[in-house]
Amino acid sequence: MSTHDDDILDFDFFDEEEPPGGEERTERGPGPPRDRGPRPPRRRMRPPGNLTPLLRLVALIALAILVVVLLAVWVEGCSSNQKHDRYASYMAQIGSIGSASASLGDRLATTLTQPGLKQEDLDAKLGGFVQQAESQAQKATDLRPPGPLHDANDGAVEALQFRVSGLKGLQKTFQETANAKDATTAGQQLAAPAQRLTASDVVWSDRFQGVAQSVMTSENVQGIQAPPSDFVTTEDFVSARTLATIWQRIQGAATGGTATGLHGTGILYTKALPSGTQLSTTTATTIKASVKLAFEVAVEDTGDSQEVSVKVTLTIPKTPNPIVVTKTIPLIDPGETKTVALHVGNLVPFGEQTSVKVDVQPVPHETNTQNNSYEYPVIFSFEP
Repeated sequence: MSTHDDDILDFDFFDEEEPPGGEERTERGPGPPRDRGPRPPRRRMRPPGNLTPLLRLVALIALAILVVVLLAVWVEGCSSNQKHDRYASYMAQIGSIGSASASLGDRLATTLTQPGLKQEDLDAKLGGFVQQAESQAQKATDLRPPGPLHDANDGAVEALQFRVSGLKGLQKTFQETANAKDATTAGQQLAAPAQRLTASDVVWSDRFQGVAQSVMTSENVQGIQAPPSDFVTTEDFVSARTLATIWQRIQGAATGGTATGLHGTGILYTKALPSGTQLSTTTATTIKASVKLAFEVAVEDTGDSQEVSVKVTLTIPKTPNPIVVTKTIPLIDPGETKTVALHVGNLVPFGEQTSVKVDVQPVPHETNTQNNSYEYPVIFSFEP
């Protein structure tokens, strides 16, 4: 092999580097071989062949983190939805019970104001009311509210139990006073259990509604309201004076006696609302009509007997059909005045004189009906 052949073979096949600075390698001419001595170690600029796997690993880690975050958000969202659904379901159940209980209170008021009600009929109805109230209390006890609402549910149960106790007390007291002679004393005795019915509304409001709403706020449960339940719609039915007259009326019906004393009602005044303008029977009153337009009618018990279910009707002539609005005063005591608001809105006839007629239906055994009906001339103006 020639010297030239040795030079040809003397190179790195795989890792030959380019001369620095882009200089070209100069070939040796012919001549004796030079003593090159040991080669210094060469610094090899290998391309970072392991960078791609590293980037892949980083990408996989980032993807895994993203998946975990999205999964956590999804789980939290599902958990939040489930929590909201649990609270909504419970409120619907307790709301149904509370609504049924409030309806029971309305039926009690209707019963106590029923004309001609006798003791045996009242006793039977009160017995049925007690059974319904007990069933409602048991249903509330059997509910499974979300954990934080246990105390609120206990408050609802307590309120319903107060209603059971009040109804039982009324039934028992009506039975025990059936042969009594003093209406005032009977009224005082009846007022004691009746006060439990009033207390039940306070307990429901404070121990159920208030507590439940506070819990839902702290638990960040939005869009749900704790339902109300009002058993006593008016204080008339729990006062000793009113209960005395109710007792007296029931005892009179029980003995089959004829009505005694003076019976009657009368209209004291009629006002346009919300302005408060009092109507006149002799001079036309100009009234601005709006969607809030209503008429307040004040009715007085002009006799010396308690009257129940007093019907008040307001009529405004209009083509093709008149405007007719009716409301009923459940109970009114002797010498007492009560008002009703009859809403008519802005569908009244405009720009011409018309009338507003108010009628109070005569009560049984009423003889003087001259003050039971009045007609007021009016002119309705449009209020934009």
